[in-house]
Amino acid sequence: MANMDGLLLEKLVLDIINDKLFNIIGGNMNDIILKSFEKPDETRIFDKGKFEIVNLPNMVIGKATYQPGWKWSEDVSPLSGTEFCEVEHLGMVLSGSATVDFKDGKVHVLTKGDIFYVSSKPHDSWVLDNEEYISIHFLGAEGYAD
Repeated sequence: MANMDGLLLEKLVLDIINDKLFNIIGGNMNDIILKSFEKPDETRIFDKGKFEIVNLPNMVIGKATYQPGWKWSEDVSPLSGTEFCEVEHLGMVLSGSATVDFKDGKVHVLTKGDIFYVSSKPHDSWVLDNEEYISIHFLGAEGYAD
């Protein structure tokens, strides 16, 4: 069942991306917009990490890079003005591992290759182990660490 849930989530992510891309280019698949995180439109820097932004028409994509020891409630909270993150996320982990903690007693772990959805319900997060954590965000990037 867990594998089926993963496949359904992966299909949902691909459907959202395809729908966004169709809207971005107005349905004309002959047009193209190329951007890179090597030259992001914006970089939000905070203790032990950064969040890079690439703007496309009708879509903002973010790349989170966090160092070991990074914790949202300590490193990003002062910038956002909220105790915990209240941004909805849809993304994929490229490297490392981190947690999502909704303060309900259960800590969820995100690892390399995971496609994740996190609601806007207030949550904390922190990097696990001594490896840099990197993830791409297809939803929620415009309001993150802003």
